[in-house]
Amino acid sequence: MKWTKVTIETTTAATDMLSYVLGEYGVEGIEIEDKIPLSEADKKAMFIDILPELPPDDGIAYISCYIDDKIDTKELCQYIGEQLKEMSEYMEVGTGRISIGETEDKDWMNNWKEFFHPFRLEDNIVIQPTWTEEAEVKPGDVVIQIDPGTAFGTGSHETTKLCIANLKKYIRRDGSTEVLDAGCGSGILSIIAMKLGAKRVYGIDIDELAVKASKDNLLLNQISEEDFDIVKGDVIGDKAFAESVAKIGQYDIVVANILADVIIPLSEVIRPFMKENGVFIASGIINTKETAVKEALLMNGFEILETTYMGEWLSIVAN
Repeated sequence: MKWTKVTIETTTAATDMLSYVLGEYGVEGIEIEDKIPLSEADKKAMFIDILPELPPDDGIAYISCYIDDKIDTKELCQYIGEQLKEMSEYMEVGTGRISIGETEDKDWMNNWKEFFHPFRLEDNIVIQPTWTEEAEVKPGDVVIQIDPGTAFGTGSHETTKLCIANLKKYIRRDGSTEVLDAGCGSGILSIIAMKLGAKRVYGIDIDELAVKASKDNLLLNQISEEDFDIVKGDVIGDKAFAESVAKIGQYDIVVANILADVIIPLSEVIRPFMKENGVFIASGIINTKETAVKEALLMNGFEILETTYMGEWLSIVAN
């Protein structure tokens, strides 16, 4: 099915009102493009360290909507023109230029999956996407079934690979290691920890979709619900939640594959979750933030045991 794309060139000041009037007409979804700088809250919600350089804000915005044959394009454009004329009496609406295009119906949320195929991690860990061809496996391979959904964590990123390498080093083979996965994402580290012989994993994430993805993927890998618990919460900003996690127990390994700007404040509150000789595996650290993370760890009483690197990223193990 093809959709008609209607785009209005306007001003950033007019986007809220235009969004409202489009909604009143029956348009169910819109897209806004502008050059307004991201707020700190927006940056944190994006979960990335390196942000693109944006040109200076020129006050121009583009609002696009996608309509099917249930909405008459000509009538919609006439309606938009009338609304812009009314709005121009009390705010700057810009050129009000309307352009029309066509786009095919695509599953934008899942199209990336066509590029994701089975691959090997380390020497004996194979990542098997649930929707692709069967991976080639060898005797002794650990096969991880994964469907991350909208959560972070397919195993292909350098930061995840660094975490996995360190989990292999520190998980005891006697089945006694308990692991806290702080920022569990798709649950891939929790799954691998269990496959490597961990006794139990406890995962936390601030994103409800990540919590669901983690639970689904753990079950997909035949890990019993008795051996894991995944919950939504923020141990940095929610003191009551942090205390509730600490009451449950302490862990031999706390692994956090997040971001440097999250690991720094996390280092202030993570100690109560760790056993006396436990280790903190931190990753998701871009090399430009290495010094800042290490300083925070040392300031909070940690001893840095080792640092491993891959590309522009690094992982730190501390206790």
